[in-house]
Amino acid sequence: MFKITVAGLGAGDLDQLPLGVYRQLKSERRTFLRTESHPVVAELKAEGFVYQSFDSIYEKHESFEEVYEEIVEVLIGEAGKSEILYAVPGHPLVAEKTVQLLIEASDREGFELDIIGGQSFLDPLFAAVKADPIEGFQLLDGTDLHQEDIKMDQHLIIGQVYDAFVASDVKLTLMELYPYDYTVKIVTAAGTKNELVKTIPLVELDREMELNNLTSLYVPPAGEMAMRYKQFSTFRNIIARLRGPGGCPWDIEQTHHSLKKYLIEETYELLEAIDEEDTDHIIEELGDVLLQIMLHAQIGEDEGMFTINEVIENVAEKMVRRHPHVFGEVTVENSEEVKANWETIKKAEKGSQEKPLLKGIAKGYPSLMKAYEYQKKAAKAGFDWELTDDAWEKVNEEIEEFRAEAANGDKHAQTSEFGDLLFSMVNIARFYKIHPEEALAMANKKFFNRFAYVEQKVKESGKAFEEFSLDELDQFWNEAKEKGIH
Repeated sequence: MFKITVAGLGAGDLDQLPLGVYRQLKSERRTFLRTESHPVVAELKAEGFVYQSFDSIYEKHESFEEVYEEIVEVLIGEAGKSEILYAVPGHPLVAEKTVQLLIEASDREGFELDIIGGQSFLDPLFAAVKADPIEGFQLLDGTDLHQEDIKMDQHLIIGQVYDAFVASDVKLTLMELYPYDYTVKIVTAAGTKNELVKTIPLVELDREMELNNLTSLYVPPAGEMAMRYKQFSTFRNIIARLRGPGGCPWDIEQTHHSLKKYLIEETYELLEAIDEEDTDHIIEELGDVLLQIMLHAQIGEDEGMFTINEVIENVAEKMVRRHPHVFGEVTVENSEEVKANWETIKKAEKGSQEKPLLKGIAKGYPSLMKAYEYQKKAAKAGFDWELTDDAWEKVNEEIEEFRAEAANGDKHAQTSEFGDLLFSMVNIARFYKIHPEEALAMANKKFFNRFAYVEQKVKESGKAFEEFSLDELDQFWNEAKEKGIH
């Protein structure tokens, strides 16, 4: 079985290289370097150091992942001929993807892998920027940086900021969270005699031409809470503080039951914003709905029942489980197959326990939505009109029954028959794939806008509403219709 030895070149020059690593590099084994762009290599060359570099592979591929995979493939192939030494910048186990891939390959294929440490770039980097890592820090890869990984309240070190392209991607990701003029530091060759620390505003990051494989970016913690408003953890802490000791008396008094009405109100205000297609309003109302969710979650946490993490875990697990065509091996052709799979999975989740078919409809639904959902459930069980004409006939029947009761003056009977009429109209909406709640919301909005036009015309006349006849007001209404006011 063959063997690969991995050595770290450290973060500095030859004087900082451990003696053990130096001896390994001076041995007779064939030596491969991930990159020769390192201060130690330049000095070793003067001593007759012989090696093969993988720098050319970087130019062959469009992604670093492909580069690293080819390097590992070549290393394994060469090691099959004779034992080799592979040297990487810094410490082999700090921000070195090729070594991680070699570890995985060694576990899988069974070859021997010996890792010899070198000085990590972290120690001299913290010294260069005068930061204490005990305050909390993150080390992230500049070639694979994601906004959701960043914790703004910690020291942030982004390694592998090789060039302007990587720097540009890093800058754009950071500017999703930080102000464009946020002060950051570019650190090159930390701990060597060529160490360079440059303080710049974030927006200028990709304009620096001194970037190379020894470059890291340091982003200091965002100390002020207002700067971290975009992060979920900040919002969660705000809600916890509102309900905690010294918090807001109103928030502390709230319960799941007392907040129910606010959740309904905020949901309808969100629907209104969506209908208006007003982006700013949608953002605001989504925030208000999220606030209600977070208050409920915080109450659960305060009572020791559940946390927002459990809420998120539950829905995340459910989304993965119910989308096997995305996260598994199931293949679907269209959205109808997706819905069929969804229902099958839901049924399997609920088990064999028999429950009334209409039991799953939320009691808190508005009556119009509840009627719609009841009818959908019943239709799936086969309890439905076969033809739309039958549904229309039922509507006409209910109209006549309501008219008859309206003439009798029995308020209870009138209410009952009017409810039947509404229920039958909901059925018509379902046949035409119209959601009755959306339709009524549209009608309400139309009425509001057209009546606002009538009100405007009355004000322009200088007269009061009472001075106009219904026919005159109706003329204003028809003007609004002709103008296309909806």
